[in-house]
Amino acid sequence: MTNANPVRVRFCPSPTGNPHVGLVRTALFNWAFARHHGGTLVFRIEDTDASRDSEESYEALLDAMRWLGLDWDEGPEVGGPHGPYRQSQRMDIYAEVADKLLAAGHAYRCYCTQAELEERREQARKEGRPSGYDGRCRDLGPERIAEFVAEGRSSIVRFRMPEESITFTDLVRGELTFSPRDVPDFGIVRANGAPLYTLVNPVDDALMEITHVLRGEDLLSSTPRQIALYEALAKIGVGNGGVPRFGHLPYVMGEGNKKLSKRDPQSSLNLYRERGFLPEGLLNYLSLLGWSLSEDRDIFSLDEMVRAFEISAVNANPARFDLKKCEAINATHLRELPLDAFREACAPWLREPFAPWAPEAFDQVAFDELAPLAQTRLTVLSDITANVDFLFLDEPVRDEASWKKAMKPGAREVLASARERLLAADWKAEALKEAVLAAGEEHGLKLGKAQAPVRVAVTGRTVGLPLFESLEVLGRDRTLARIDVTLERLAQEAD
Repeated sequence: MTNANPVRVRFCPSPTGNPHVGLVRTALFNWAFARHHGGTLVFRIEDTDASRDSEESYEALLDAMRWLGLDWDEGPEVGGPHGPYRQSQRMDIYAEVADKLLAAGHAYRCYCTQAELEERREQARKEGRPSGYDGRCRDLGPERIAEFVAEGRSSIVRFRMPEESITFTDLVRGELTFSPRDVPDFGIVRANGAPLYTLVNPVDDALMEITHVLRGEDLLSSTPRQIALYEALAKIGVGNGGVPRFGHLPYVMGEGNKKLSKRDPQSSLNLYRERGFLPEGLLNYLSLLGWSLSEDRDIFSLDEMVRAFEISAVNANPARFDLKKCEAINATHLRELPLDAFREACAPWLREPFAPWAPEAFDQVAFDELAPLAQTRLTVLSDITANVDFLFLDEPVRDEASWKKAMKPGAREVLASARERLLAADWKAEALKEAVLAAGEEHGLKLGKAQAPVRVAVTGRTVGLPLFESLEVLGRDRTLARIDVTLERLAQEAD
């Protein structure tokens, strides 16, 4: 791309419900394409459906983009020369364009009732013909129109599709051709005067000088309609006369090889935020849903993606969302954080509402000591809570499954021996390990078996941070007190 023809792309979600990962993937690819070519990302809100759109969802969209770090060059909170960027604030523009399309003959009023439309569709289906609109009102004369008006019929505005095939080169899928029999005339304005997506989307693209449209494969069938409308808009002087180039991104498939939908729990962006995914980890994985930096690299930064991203390298085949791989990639990004950044990222999960301990019980120094060990083990940031809660609670969270696994016959004797040796040990991790190892050898056990009852006694769980470093930070008195409580419970169970 050259500066003479700058790239201008748009991300234009509707504020309905919570943002989902498929939407984020679309935003990411548009953002990366714009940044790669030194172009402009226009963030536009398609909120013309008052029955479904909400201010809460609008704010959630902006918050999601900020959290992801996907900045925009024109749009809400930023402004720009083509505003306003919310379609609900552009209704006068759409009404004026619709009037121009009608006056120029590119659109017409359709007086067909829903019952008539359905009857003719059903007949077409029976006869094996396309069941789209049959053009009944395309060329109504003044007298017929007057009759319909006298009957009190309402009308919608339909766009008049050209009668020749439409061919375009999709940036992902190559050359595609649509026959006119498969793309009938379509509505652009409702009977109540409200503009439809089919009108407002191309009008905004034309007026905002969009050069490339990168969007989901599910919208591919509407592309020939939009191309025809762009060409009509150019003829009536709306926009700069250009038709954007299209690239349709592959479907994201979920469980059961079905298209991932907003109703699937794993599609919700909020889920990943609440679990503590890093934005860079989640975006790294989402970029792999149809694109890759190279065949042998799954882990990379957003800067690396921007430098390498080409829409022509996107794979047209459906991409499967793999939560386990998403988690693994996020875990790698967690490990690559500078330690101070990791500590800061953990902070929300170390206080209310996530932390089960009182705020005054939190010990920053103790957490800082164990943070390097935690960083190598977490998958998501929310994992930190259960990994360090034993430090800040009076008693550890007792996991009964862990208790049953560790407190088998003989555990009481091993734990008593370990307590005796820990009492006399220098309170450093290596010395504590030697003490438990010796207790295990006394009972014919290797370290792994010997330390299990100690871990559950002190932390409440069979898995967690390295045990002996944890004991060192927890301290002698608290460690021995928890072992005593455990020995007492084991004695009671034995009675």
